[in-house]
Amino acid sequence: MARPETPLLTVDCVAIDHEGRIALIRRRNPPFQGALALPGGFVDIGETVEAACRRELLEETSLVAGELTLLGVYSDPRRDPRGHTCSIVYVTDIGSQVPTAGDDAAAVEMIANWREHDLAFDHAKILADAENLRRA
Repeated sequence: MARPETPLLTVDCVAIDHEGRIALIRRRNPPFQGALALPGGFVDIGETVEAACRRELLEETSLVAGELTLLGVYSDPRRDPRGHTCSIVYVTDIGSQVPTAGDDAAAVEMIANWREHDLAFDHAKILADAENLRRA
């Protein structure tokens, strides 16, 4: 039986510290090279989306995720210029951990007001949704 052609599965992580700041990476690679983005990436075969979220956060920022809370699924076919992706997004509390850039992150920054920055992909929408979830 032929496999259907489907979107690629990704994860993104909204990692919030004890001061309410968000961990954002500076992308090392295209697309959006040099832009700020949420830590995240592609889910590996045989990996759960939760494990992928924890792995990507650790690889890109050295941060260990706490409890993961599902924020939502983002599937706009135009969200990634490389092709159709579907991202499962989680929110986690990282307490007072200090991030260090790694993997495909050129840098990592703790950002208090993300609205002052241009973000890659649909990450501004994701962060607005995360803000609304925290207020609810």
